[in-house]
Amino acid sequence: MLDAKKLRVLRAVAEHGSFAAAAAELRYTPSAISQQIAALEREAGAVLVERGPRGTRLTQAGAVLDRHA
Repeated sequence: MLDAKKLRVLRAVAEHGSFAAAAAELRYTPSAISQQIAALEREAGAVLVERGPRGTRLTQAGAVLDRHA
């Protein structure tokens, strides 16, 4: 079963488009957000977030998980 805390982090990343903005919203560090997403990706067995120089966006698998969270 996937952890609800990590799913909340995924939702914040989807809403805000970056780890930094999600971190500010959830009062975490960007590093903590990155670690939570990495752990969720391991649990899900799929890449959920595409990381880029101008922010992030969910992959198709990430979007599906986000909708069902």
